Amino acid sequence: MPAWRGASSCMRRPGRNDEQFHHRGSETQRKSDGKRPEDGPIIAAAIEVHRNLGPGLLESAYEECLCHELHLRGISFRRQVEVPVSYKGISLNCGYRVDIIVEEEVIFELKCVESVLPVHKAQLLTYLRLTGKRVGLIINFNTPLLTEGTARLVL
Repeated sequence: MPAWRGASSCMRRPGRNDEQFHHRGSETQRKSDGKRPEDGPIIAAAIEVHRNLGPGLLESAYEECLCHELHLRGISFRRQVEVPVSYKGISLNCGYRVDIIVEEEVIFELKCVESVLPVHKAQLLTYLRLTGKRVGLIINFNTPLLTEGTARLVL
């Protein structure tokens, strides 16, 4: 088990299918005052992962490493978060999962594809709508420069 998963400064909430990690005492906590979420530290963490690994790995490897990097930087996150679909007053579990939610504000969708397509952006916009979040990032790790594979979407 990686050290960051069992670290005392992190807490996993039992009884849930999604992996939830909340960093206690995080200096990067933000107020819910309507201000734009700061995604610079999140992108910096992704750049660090890409700088160390380069393109060509599976999405799951980048997700694992990115979560470790977020933990090292004291940024709270939840990974593989179930997204229910509400239909006529019923919450349905249709198997949708957000890769990472950072600081309970930003949805992070990781990709390892030739290029980010409109369907990827539509997927992220749907996740934003279903979760009630406003900001989402698509990060495509299959690019020579990570900044070329990054898209920020806002509802």
